[in-house]
Amino acid sequence: MRTAEDWPLQTFLELGALPSAVPCARLHARQVLWEWGQTSLGDGVELLVAELVTNAITAAAAADGIPTVRLWMLSDKTQVLILVWDASPEPPVRKNLHAEAESGRGLLLVEAFSERWDWYFPQEMGGKVVWCLTPRGINVIHNRERRIVPRDR
Repeated sequence: MRTAEDWPLQTFLELGALPSAVPCARLHARQVLWEWGQTSLGDGVELLVAELVTNAITAAAAADGIPTVRLWMLSDKTQVLILVWDASPEPPVRKNLHAEAESGRGLLLVEAFSERWDWYFPQEMGGKVVWCLTPRGINVIHNRERRIVPRDR
């Protein structure tokens, strides 16, 4: 099991569980990766952050109180570990969708663009944390149909 010392680069951001939190989280991820000298990971990390924060906002809407989401990014200088917390105790569910569905693909994208992903219940603060780990050298390309697809690993 890895410890905090294994992730020398770390950042944290708490946001209101509002739709405007998604572009804020993406911008934060982009800026932090620039500061860390890891801009080559930018598109993939931004996509993963956006999907996890979007899912957390949706889940937080069902929780009591003032909904917030929390984002952590940690890096060992080759990979980025992304963790997103929301107050909902409901586990994330990967949906089986038909081709015409316009939403609900967040965890499918996380699964496609990350090396691993999972979730857990943090006992000290309730709710849940969904996390994913980028593959080393993650990047994305845009195909001719302007769809984002994972680059071959």
